[in-house]
Amino acid sequence: MAGFGGITKIPELRKRILFTLGMLAVYRILVFVTVPGVNRTVMKQIMAQASGSFLGLFNMFSGGALEQLSIIALGIMPYISASIILQLLTVVVPSLERLNKEGEAGRKKINQYTRYGTIMLSIVQGYFIAAWLEGSNATYRTFGEVVLDPGWSFRLMTILTLTTGTAFVMWVGEQITERGVGNGISLIIFAGIVADMPDGLVKLYQKAKLGEIGALNLAIIASVVIFVVAFIIFFERAQRRIPVQYAKRVIGRKVMGGQTQHLPLKVNTAGVIPPIFASSILMFPAQLAQFTESTWMRAISDVLQPATWQYNTLYIVLIVFFCYFYTAVTFNPVDVADNLKKNGGFIPGIRPGKKTAEYIDKVLTRITFGGAIYVSAVCVLPTLLIAQFKVPFYFGGTGLMIVVGVALDTVQQIESHLITRHYDGFGGPKGPRIRGRRSR
Repeated sequence: MAGFGGITKIPELRKRILFTLGMLAVYRILVFVTVPGVNRTVMKQIMAQASGSFLGLFNMFSGGALEQLSIIALGIMPYISASIILQLLTVVVPSLERLNKEGEAGRKKINQYTRYGTIMLSIVQGYFIAAWLEGSNATYRTFGEVVLDPGWSFRLMTILTLTTGTAFVMWVGEQITERGVGNGISLIIFAGIVADMPDGLVKLYQKAKLGEIGALNLAIIASVVIFVVAFIIFFERAQRRIPVQYAKRVIGRKVMGGQTQHLPLKVNTAGVIPPIFASSILMFPAQLAQFTESTWMRAISDVLQPATWQYNTLYIVLIVFFCYFYTAVTFNPVDVADNLKKNGGFIPGIRPGKKTAEYIDKVLTRITFGGAIYVSAVCVLPTLLIAQFKVPFYFGGTGLMIVVGVALDTVQQIESHLITRHYDGFGGPKGPRIRGRRSR
């Protein structure tokens, strides 16, 4: 806390934090801007009835934008879905794989394709939402009319509005990543969940006051939440440290190396990406099923409801897959082994080069399995327990893991800025400078 007290004294970091908060404030304001031609009051009643279903989960990830029928009701999910598709295609399509290896220029091109994919998915999902809203006039007739003037004019307006809203949210996330602090996309989801937590606490208090939840059950819920938060913090900080020995080298008159350091491998290298990606994939078919009148699609929607064993089984499988997939995308043992070899480093008892890469890959595979089990347990077990007490999704495992994981990642980035600034004081722009004679 003493270190964080110096944030206000660093102009660049202060500017980044204020920019991040400003962008998140704009995002939260847009949640309350309603799509033209709909009745927001009726939609709130519909969402209150569907609080424990897929619509409740979708509403959580959109930060409450769905129950407000906001212009950003689709949230950031189309962008996440497009990112998943592009990352999977980089493994399969050779041209995209070459782009991914070209460095910054290649990644910019892939990001551009991701944006195009986001717009296409937003158009498709926007149409299904418009059709579903029109169908809700008959389905939820007792609540009133959701759509005031159904027809193609309403559908086209809804598609255009929701697509524009998603494109703007995508831009906000990229701006936060580039000019703010933390990962913008994760922070947008984080802000949506955190903003609805006070409302969830009020509803929980009201249920306890009415006697729907007993004192013992309330204590169990509070204990589960505290334990899960502590569990997440412990595993997000957990590392497997591989000892690395650097050989002695003589450079000029100085002897370099001869030290023992560690190569830290995180137990959960993928962070909060696996539950976000897995939830996005499971929500997409359920969303299409919810927004269509097809019988077999409705059967899929019934199966893919949260807290069912089918949903949780697929959820665990996808979490394990994305833990391994995202780790493989972000961490390359061959490159690490090559860098160690170039710098004169080696793992004791392991030959440099290929054997080192194989050893690192073996260790990473083992700890990633443990990390995948941890993520699956945190995301599924508390949700099953809390579902028995009809508690909002914000206090389930997925919501808590996203909130705690993103908070830890953002704090680490702030700490890195503070450390960088601390070392700049020794030789940076404000540190001591050595003047030499000008060569003629």
